[in-house]
Amino acid sequence: MARIVLEGRPAVGKTTVALRLVAELRARGVEVGGFVTRELREGGRRVGFEAEDLAGGRAVLAHVGLPGPPRVGRYGVDLAAFEAVALPALERPAEVLVVDEIGRMELASSRFRAVLPRLFAPEGPTIVATARAGADPLVDELLRHPGVEVVHVTEANRGQLPERLVARLIGLLRGPL
Repeated sequence: MARIVLEGRPAVGKTTVALRLVAELRARGVEVGGFVTRELREGGRRVGFEAEDLAGGRAVLAHVGLPGPPRVGRYGVDLAAFEAVALPALERPAEVLVVDEIGRMELASSRFRAVLPRLFAPEGPTIVATARAGADPLVDELLRHPGVEVVHVTEANRGQLPERLVARLIGLLRGPL
């Protein structure tokens, strides 16, 4: 089982790489589960984030109009909505599980935090996650787990990463072509 963490600074393209990876894997017949986190924009301005189950459900994770608690920056976070979408998405069987993102908003959920060590365990599923080093002690611990491969996403490599990762994951899942 592979455990790959796409690590990089905010807005470098980690989610874009994850979404392209999902599309490419699905195009090759790989069952992909999990969730992604997308920006919500109004009038060209970011006003929040939504969590989207790759099976179709979605919910507002954070918004400037939500009171919180918790609050992360200018956003109120709706932990119940996040948990209702993300946690079931992480329980469904899949060949590859995508966790986008292991960030401050998501980590405000104690239930989400409790699931992560199991997902990253050696006997856990094949997982591709996005995170930022230094964001939280739990993230740093996960990045140090044996067998976890950290792939640094940069503006220079983000365009080539999805195909490179697809080839590796297909090889692991299906064996050499």
